[in-house]
Amino acid sequence: MSKHSLAQIGVAVEAKASDAGAEVEVQAGKPSAQEQRDFFIERNGLHYAGSHLIIDLWDADHLSDIGVIELALRRSVRAAGARLLHLHLHRFSPNGGVSGVAVLAESHITIHTWPERGYAAVDAFMCGDTEPHKVVPILKYAFDAGRIAVSEQLRGLA
Repeated sequence: MSKHSLAQIGVAVEAKASDAGAEVEVQAGKPSAQEQRDFFIERNGLHYAGSHLIIDLWDADHLSDIGVIELALRRSVRAAGARLLHLHLHRFSPNGGVSGVAVLAESHITIHTWPERGYAAVDAFMCGDTEPHKVVPILKYAFDAGRIAVSEQLRGLA
């Protein structure tokens, strides 16, 4: 076991090669190549932080079914090529609406449902090499949406 000191913040870090699969060298003040990568996107001559899709689902079903919502979010994450860090869903009473967030290494997907109106509001914000547009057909199918409206905002456009 080796110990490295992070002088700037006065914290000792212990690293075990068996835990990490390989020893990681920590040098105070020098971030690793992975830490230096900012995950900004360069496409079509534009440089930006990520794509933020605003997705409205109308005439939709299963909007109070946490199982369907969880599966739809997990499939959306996988289809977009993102990495799920945490998923949290909360059901409200008395109408059964659900709010939830899938926290991603590349940002997030959120959902807020109004089952009594057949409506769901979804945000999908992703950076890096993800493909957020691939969540749209997953959501349409999972909620049997009669109508979908999608708008895109390029966040952090430089």
